[in-house]
Amino acid sequence: MFLEVQHIVKSFHKEEVVKDLNFTLAAHQTLSILGQSGCGKTTMLKIIGGLVRPDGGHIYLNGNLIDDVTPEKRSIVYLYQEDLLFPHLNVFENIAFGLKIKKINASEITDRVHLMITSLELQGQEKKMPHQLSGGQRQRVSFGRAIITNPALLLLDEPFGSLDTGTRARMQDLFKRIASEFRITSLFVTHDLKEAILMGDHIGYMQSGKLKVYESKESFIQDDHTGVQKEIDFWKGLTK
Repeated sequence: MFLEVQHIVKSFHKEEVVKDLNFTLAAHQTLSILGQSGCGKTTMLKIIGGLVRPDGGHIYLNGNLIDDVTPEKRSIVYLYQEDLLFPHLNVFENIAFGLKIKKINASEITDRVHLMITSLELQGQEKKMPHQLSGGQRQRVSFGRAIITNPALLLLDEPFGSLDTGTRARMQDLFKRIASEFRITSLFVTHDLKEAILMGDHIGYMQSGKLKVYESKESFIQDDHTGVQKEIDFWKGLTK
């Protein structure tokens, strides 16, 4: 497996936030993780990204133990709900930032950024500043900046949570296409039931620091703890 998380535990002030976390993920797959606020989802992502050190356990990425690897050397990108674009850089410059840090030559940067802009459907927006963009456009730029560096793993923490319903649906469709096009391996955290089902090749449910990854979407849907059956019953009730 490309990502292996083994027996990760983490406590804050004697409160166990992550409890014996165990799961694997194959390359070029997305694991969506459903869970309510405070269940440990963000702490889990930060541990995998190297931003928080666990109290125990191990993490392997592409067969390599990364427990002691610093965040900037893990080839992992963490995307927050906020786009966190550089306000003094335009769209092109924001997307190109990681390539410039890697000292890629200018002509290659130009080619790769223009290709990314086309994939993100941002043609004509290259010279705009972040404050001139809509929420969905800013999130697209954030995706482009993250993906263009070819990270081994993408961690998405409620990336569409601040968007309106219509924009959120368009961003979900865009991410699915981009994930396939660029062969992305990712963990997609959300508290939205529909989004969890739509976004993941596999689905996990996190509650009180414990994560259960389901063998199939069908088994996820039929587990009473996930809330899917209650949602189905609700809509059925409206049609009677």
